[in-house]
Amino acid sequence: MKKLVILTGAGISAESGISTFRDSGGLWEGHDVMEVASPTGWRKNPTLVLDFYNQRRKQALSVQPNDAHYELTRLEEFFDVTIITQNVDNLHERAGSSKILHLHGELFKSQSTLDPRLVYEMDGWEINIGDKCDKGSQLRPFIVWFGENVPMIETAIEATLKADIFAVIGTSLAVYPAAGLIAYSPKNAPKYIIDVKIPEISNFDRLHKIEAPASVGTKIMSEEIILKYA
Repeated sequence: MKKLVILTGAGISAESGISTFRDSGGLWEGHDVMEVASPTGWRKNPTLVLDFYNQRRKQALSVQPNDAHYELTRLEEFFDVTIITQNVDNLHERAGSSKILHLHGELFKSQSTLDPRLVYEMDGWEINIGDKCDKGSQLRPFIVWFGENVPMIETAIEATLKADIFAVIGTSLAVYPAAGLIAYSPKNAPKYIIDVKIPEISNFDRLHKIEAPASVGTKIMSEEIILKYA
């Protein structure tokens, strides 16, 4: 099977009803992103940060995977599919995709503030002040915040270097280091960009642009690559 590597962003989850990361004013659900998505914001007001992510989890539980998520799962019948996602929701998992790499963390996991290696699956949707890890320190969201390293980026680069086909779905390619992954895809690999507004990108060989919502564009790409490469 050929290796299909797919980078997904907020646009694929937006069709399920999950808010995109931030609006044009730099706000996320009415908050400055640095208040709720940075180590500084956490130190300043951990209660606000915990509540913010509790609400994100509650929202995520109320939505379902959409046609784009399910189409990526179907592609596993024809390709060795690796999904690299900038999203922290679990919609790819719920749709049935089997190889998912979360660049920016996972909403339904918690992490020790003392030892970042201690990561826990969550039973419910809340982390509260006083919830502690096995070493007795406060739990925080398992999210990569602004100013923090992206620990999975090297693994993502390794997967991208081996891609026979590389696709980008629902992302503006504006947030690094994820936005730089396409540069690691092999020169001769077909590359697909799917978004309602295609980012300005042209310096790649075999580049196919599909300007459409994720659910529509993913179906178009799927039919094409199955016919040509499966």
